[in-house]
Amino acid sequence: MLEDRSSANAGVQFVTTQWTMVLAAGGPLSRERLEALEAVCRAYWYPLYAYIRRAGQGPEDAKDLTQSFLSHLIEKGALSMADRERGRFRTFLLTALKHYLVDQGRRRTALKRGGGRPLEPLENEDGEERYQFEPADLASPDVLYDRGWAKAVLEQALSHLRQEYASSKHGPGFEGLKEYVWGDRSGSSCAELGREIGMSEEAAKKAVQRMRRRFAQLLRQQIAETVSTPAELEDELRHLSSLLR
Repeated sequence: MLEDRSSANAGVQFVTTQWTMVLAAGGPLSRERLEALEAVCRAYWYPLYAYIRRAGQGPEDAKDLTQSFLSHLIEKGALSMADRERGRFRTFLLTALKHYLVDQGRRRTALKRGGGRPLEPLENEDGEERYQFEPADLASPDVLYDRGWAKAVLEQALSHLRQEYASSKHGPGFEGLKEYVWGDRSGSSCAELGREIGMSEEAAKKAVQRMRRRFAQLLRQQIAETVSTPAELEDELRHLSSLLR
């Protein structure tokens, strides 16, 4: 699925991307900046939280530190230092978090979420629940951060796919089809699916293939929004595949 390179990188844009949104987040105060900040922070909240938890912090402290770190990025204008020519955004963000945690450890200050800062609290209600389902033998917090990033990419691509199907004639069959694209039944025969949604096996197979192709395209687009070049895109896709294995 991740190897679908139809049309190579055609349709993948490296200009108006999440990097543009990140740079806007580091710019002058404006509605665009605030919207960009919220989108960036919501997308990366769980990977950051999971990293902090695996680094040894309890649930409440991890929430406090995640929110405080995101607020710190806004207050200090740290996002303006993100440079798409100097690496991937997820790497920039993790490096910034590590420096922040070291600094907070030295200060040993009592952190409170939000604290009246311009960013609304972004606690993820199911963050700790999701964390408890993570394998206990991961090698490092960095690995868990990358796994959180991978899940966020998949969820965002699936969300876009759901929206597309909702506005099409195929909308009613989305929930059944998606399990054959990404889920427990992804390797199953389409005969049962055809019976469930009132299609022939051949028609169901084509519907699944069509959805898989579109899902692969959306994944590529999602990752392309956080890199600068086609080569980086391929590297990130390979990294995503390794994490999913």
